[in-house]
Amino acid sequence: MNILVTLNSNYIEQLIIMIYSILKSNPNVNFNVYIAHKELTEDDFSYIERYLDKKRCKIISVKVTDKVLKDAPVTKRYPREMYFRIFAAQFLPKDLDRILYLDPDLVVINPLNELYYMDFEDNYYIAASHVRKTMQKLNRFRLDMDENAYYINSGVMLMNLKLLREKQNIDSVFEYIEKNKNLLLLPDQDVLSALYGGKTKVVESLIYNLSDRYLKVHNMNFRNLDKRIDLDWVRENSVIMHYCGKNKPWKNNYFGELDIFYKEYAQMVAEIGKNITEDITESILENNTEDVQKKG
Repeated sequence: MNILVTLNSNYIEQLIIMIYSILKSNPNVNFNVYIAHKELTEDDFSYIERYLDKKRCKIISVKVTDKVLKDAPVTKRYPREMYFRIFAAQFLPKDLDRILYLDPDLVVINPLNELYYMDFEDNYYIAASHVRKTMQKLNRFRLDMDENAYYINSGVMLMNLKLLREKQNIDSVFEYIEKNKNLLLLPDQDVLSALYGGKTKVVESLIYNLSDRYLKVHNMNFRNLDKRIDLDWVRENSVIMHYCGKNKPWKNNYFGELDIFYKEYAQMVAEIGKNITEDITESILENNTEDVQKKG
């Protein structure tokens, strides 16, 4: 399977936990993880690889240069990195037909097969939406979206790279941003929804993009009185826990119940880190002993 992430050095720890959760939840699958970035170093990649099974997980650096996005409108609010997932099809290897984009602030708790091999049905993306009907209408109006388009959550997206290479109009993206820059609240998510929401196959958020907020809203909805779900249901049925927004399980002010899944994988990674430290310490001690013996 091919996985795409985009990030800077501030999210490396979360990235390691996310990738580890993928490997743990998909034990018989090998992964190519493409990391699109502007400034990560060789040391950063070496650090990431220490925690992962190299036989099953190949980490691939994709450094996106300014030349690739030379015509993109860039400001403090619209950094160059926001374009990485919008234009992923343009800089990823041409032999890739599909790739699963994942934000680093999530964990995977069940197999990805059903999502990854889902039929695109001639769509550019497969994604979930965290927005209910009323807000869908408001977003369509705000962003001048097509009537049949969905406002999606861009943190989990299966990308139809083959079709995007054939059909994506790069200039139209820049033109849309320039024309609507004062209306964009979540810039890249707004742009992806506005331009491609009508070419996105929408999947169930409870399964493929579950956040604490979405879970709470679902369970509070009186229409779901007989469909309320608990953590046992989540553990059995959901695939991706997404800690989007400001409510992060690695922060002290986290409020929610889905952090249990993040903490399980974080603890496993911490144990690996402890073993790495012990191995390094042991190696240093052995080398020092050998040096002393040679001098003696």
